[in-house]
Amino acid sequence: MCTVCGCGTGQVRIGQVAHARPARQPTLAWRPRAASSVDPDPDELHGHDARTGPEPLVTDETLDYGSGPAQANAPGLSQRRMVKIEQDILGKNDRLAAANRQWLAGRGICTLNLLSGPGAGKTTLLCRTIAELRDTVPVAVIEGDQQTDFDAERIRATGARALQINTGKGCHLDAQMISQALARLAPAEDSLLLIENVGNLVCPAAFDLGEARKVVILSVTEGEDKPLKYPDMFAAADLLLINKIDLLPHLDFDVDLALEFARRVKPGLPSIRVSARTGEGFDEWLAWLRATWSAAGRRKVG
Repeated sequence: MCTVCGCGTGQVRIGQVAHARPARQPTLAWRPRAASSVDPDPDELHGHDARTGPEPLVTDETLDYGSGPAQANAPGLSQRRMVKIEQDILGKNDRLAAANRQWLAGRGICTLNLLSGPGAGKTTLLCRTIAELRDTVPVAVIEGDQQTDFDAERIRATGARALQINTGKGCHLDAQMISQALARLAPAEDSLLLIENVGNLVCPAAFDLGEARKVVILSVTEGEDKPLKYPDMFAAADLLLINKIDLLPHLDFDVDLALEFARRVKPGLPSIRVSARTGEGFDEWLAWLRATWSAAGRRKVG
């Protein structure tokens, strides 16, 4: 079990496609203060039994398990031990991500990590994006889900190459999975590689994959409060897409409030309002994509 997020490990299954040998900065995550192995351990300070873990910070109406140095709880592990395990896991992941980033940069491949909760419309947005770019930008896709290759099949129907990663009990993609996928997918030089991460607003934020940019997608059916409920995700993002805006006349979603909440977490976070169904906002989204892709080509490592 991964103590960073509690998911299972060692259950990666990669669907169709083969080639190439792939081999950031530290993982981005929003924290009011940095967890550290030298932080005081609540188990030691308050005498809690490490077999059951520390007690949460308690108010009359809240049990806050995010108040300790690890900002999480795992039965049987002390806060200090959890911090150490997290540092080890994310440290190894970041080294693998750096190798991925170097491999991709050397080929001028612009890589985006697309993140959202389930049902935000990532795959529909990807399909329309590929259709719009088909004649000007070569695109390949890595799809992440716990099971099935439904989304990869939808991508392949657009004519783009797609490789499915099934994570089993895992709730996010990691850098090692992407390294293995790159060897099989072998995206073309100077292409655009789009990674659709597992639908989850929590764990994927902590795992660098070697991407150039993180794009978080929030649909208007999810509620304006998501950036404050899941701040790590929005703090890690380089761009926020507000999707399904064609549904706004039928909902009480306040776009301006959602953006205000997102920018409380990450001041200045750029945003684009889009509808994958109608194409509204796609000119701005495609312009951002083309600019990011062109920049990757200019920075191509010899």
